Amino acid sequence: MNVKQLFDLTGRVAIVSGGSIGLGRQMAEGLAEMGANLVLCARKRERCEEVADELHARGVQALALGCDVRDRVTIQEVVDATLAKFGRIDILVNNAGVSWGAPVEEMTLEQWDNVLSTNLTGTFLFCQAAGKAMVAQRSGKIINLASVAGLGGASAELQAIGYHASKGGVIAFTKDLACKWAPHNIQVNAIAPGWFPTHMSDWVIQHRKDSLLTKIPLGRFGGDHDLKGAAVFLASAASAYVTGHVLVVDGGQSAW
Repeated sequence: MNVKQLFDLTGRVAIVSGGSIGLGRQMAEGLAEMGANLVLCARKRERCEEVADELHARGVQALALGCDVRDRVTIQEVVDATLAKFGRIDILVNNAGVSWGAPVEEMTLEQWDNVLSTNLTGTFLFCQAAGKAMVAQRSGKIINLASVAGLGGASAELQAIGYHASKGGVIAFTKDLACKWAPHNIQVNAIAPGWFPTHMSDWVIQHRKDSLLTKIPLGRFGGDHDLKGAAVFLASAASAYVTGHVLVVDGGQSAW
């Protein structure tokens, strides 16, 4: 198998949660560009439908569905719809996520629970539902979206302890699930992005731009194509011997 074949995703079926905007959309586009058929799901289905129309134009099939990753019922509906249309699930990208900014001493339990239930419990629920199909077919690729925030702490100017805790949990979850499902030929890995301009990070980037850039050796924020290669690698046969790994894409931020 040559290198082009290793990265080829023609005919593969990928579910991307939160795939309608931001990093999820970027990764969905990357997978589609390599030939994968996409199932895009998010709480706002209409956004997914817009992206699905664009992916159709690129020559792949795309299904748009509504889903709240805090709700196991809607997750199962996405899995069932995927299997009904395509008959298999080859790739799962757990991208849906939220954050909440508040000092530790002021953060409410409701705010904490919302972040943890979306980012960590939602990842577990989607892996569980889609993983049953992968176990049955004895193959699969799972990509969980962690963050450099899950690798350690941050200065007092960045108050989002729930987000840090949830992404640290995603990293530990990824490593353990990789061990549990390796006998089923399922590779489970995570991507830990640094600072990318998205709807979630826009306020912080606008107000802390200079400070943030001083901590990034490459001197810039992530761009519109910087996650595509990482997603394609972890979704393809090129990473068949890679599991339990956290691929950091942060411009060198965590290398300091």
